[in-house]
Amino acid sequence: MRTAYTSDQIRAAEAALMATLPEGALMQRAATGLAVVCARMLGGVYGSRVVLLVGGGDNGGDALYAGARLAARGARVDALLAGTRVHAAGLEALRRAGGRATGLRPDPNSGHGPAEDPAGARVRALLDAADLIVDGMLGIGGAGALREPYATLARLANDAPGEVLAVDVPSGVDASSGRTEGPAVVADATVTFGAWKTGLLVDPGSGHAGRAELVDIGLGPHLPDPDTAAPTAADVAAMLPRPGASSDKYRRGVVGIAAGSERYTGAAVLAVGGALRAGVGMVRYAGVAEPVAQVRARWPEAVITTLAPGEGIEEVGRVQAWVLGPGLGTGDEARAIARSVLSSAVPVLVDADALTLVAQDRSLLRRAAPVLITPHAGELSRLIDVPRARIEARRLENVRRAAAELGVTVLLKGSTTLVAEDERPVRINPTGSPWLATGGTGDVLAGLAGALLAAGLSGYDAASCAAYLHGIAGREGPLTATGVAEALPEVVRSLVDGSRHTFPPAKLGA
Repeated sequence: MRTAYTSDQIRAAEAALMATLPEGALMQRAATGLAVVCARMLGGVYGSRVVLLVGGGDNGGDALYAGARLAARGARVDALLAGTRVHAAGLEALRRAGGRATGLRPDPNSGHGPAEDPAGARVRALLDAADLIVDGMLGIGGAGALREPYATLARLANDAPGEVLAVDVPSGVDASSGRTEGPAVVADATVTFGAWKTGLLVDPGSGHAGRAELVDIGLGPHLPDPDTAAPTAADVAAMLPRPGASSDKYRRGVVGIAAGSERYTGAAVLAVGGALRAGVGMVRYAGVAEPVAQVRARWPEAVITTLAPGEGIEEVGRVQAWVLGPGLGTGDEARAIARSVLSSAVPVLVDADALTLVAQDRSLLRRAAPVLITPHAGELSRLIDVPRARIEARRLENVRRAAAELGVTVLLKGSTTLVAEDERPVRINPTGSPWLATGGTGDVLAGLAGALLAAGLSGYDAASCAAYLHGIAGREGPLTATGVAEALPEVVRSLVDGSRHTFPPAKLGA
C-alpha cells in the first residue's frame, strides 16, 4: 500500500527525526532531492531560467537551497520573496551561488497582489520567461484560502508557459484532505518529502499535484499508523482470489443479483455482466419478467429466477453474497425485494435504487452480516443528511462519517473513489478515469464488487479491488459500460500474471 498521512502526523514525525540529526540536516536532504527533480525537469540546467516562489516557512527554505544548487550549475535563478519573513541561511546560500532575490510585500490592506504593485510587470515578466517555476510558498501547514501575495502568484504561475514544480504540496491545497478554497497552484509535478500526504491523493488536491514524486528523508521509523492508503497493482493482485486445482463453481463464489425492473432492464444486464466478467463461479439472477428476458438473452451462463410482484428471494437458491439495487426501482415491489435480500445471512452490496430505499429506512442496514454500500455523493447525502456540495468538498470527512454512523463499508464513487470502514485507514483508488463518467458503469462496478464479496473477500478488500480493476478497465476510453465489462477479464488476467506495466497510478510517480 502507498500509505499517506496528515500534516499533523508528518510534523510529529519530522520533529522526532530532527531531534536525532544535526541542525539543518533534514532541510539539506529535502533540498538535495528537490534539486535533483528540478534538474531532471529542466533537461539541461546550464543557461536555464528558474523562478522560486518563496514563502517564510521551511518549504521556502527548501526552495532557496535547491535554487542555490541550480545556480551553482549555471542556471539563472530568481527568488520572489512572498512572505513577511524568509529563511535567512537559504537566502544567503542562493545569493552566494549567484541567484537573485526580490521582495514582494504589498500593503496587506490593499487587497492587491504583486501583479498590481509597481514591481508587478517585472514579476510577470520573470514568470513568463521561466523554464521552471518552483512553488515554495506554503507547506503542509497551509490551510484555508491563499492570502496575498500568494493568491496572485499562484494565478500568475498557473498562467505562465513554463513548467511548475510544487514543493511538498501545491500552495492552496490542504495537505490533510486535498481541499482547495480559492486559487491554488496547479503543478506539473510535486516533490513531497518523507511520506505521502493524503491531500496529494484525493481530488481536488491530486488534480493540482500533477506527477507526484516521493523523496525519502528518513521519516519511516517515526511515522504512525497511516491516515489513508492507496493500493498498488501488487496489493490488488495479492488480494484477488485465484482458482486452484480443487476449485469448482461453488468454491469460486456464487453471487446473487437482485436488479432491474420493467423500466430499467439494462442495469440488470450490466450488473450480471460485471460479475461474470470478474470470474465469479456462478451468478444467480433474480428479477421481474422483462429484465429476466434481457439477462437470459445476453448471459446464458446466469441461473435465473423470475420473481412475481411482491415476491422475495427465498426460492433463488444458495448464494455467498448479494448485489442489490441497480435499476431496481423504489416502489413497493422493489421494497419487498430489498427487505428480503437484507434479511438474508450473507454479505450484501447495496447500490443505486436500493440506496434510496435504505435512506428511507436506515434500519434495513442493521444486520449481522456485512454490508457494502456504493453511493455517489448525492446518494450519500440522502443517507447521512449532509448537503451534496459539502460531501463533494469534504469527501474524506464524510466517507468516514458514513462508515461510522451507518456501521457499513462505504465505497464513495466520484473523481477520487474512496473506501471507508470504521477505525481503518480510508483507501484511495488511484486508477480512476473520467472515461468512466458514462451511464451504466456503476452497475458494472456493483456486479464486479459483488463477485469479489462472493469469492470471500471482505467488504473493505472487495471494494478496494473492484474500484482498482474498474478504473483500469475504463482508462482506454471512450468506452460504453458494456465495454468496461468486456475489458475486465484481461485486466484481471494481467494483474494475476504479474504484468504490471499497464497499471501504474496515473498521477503518482515512482
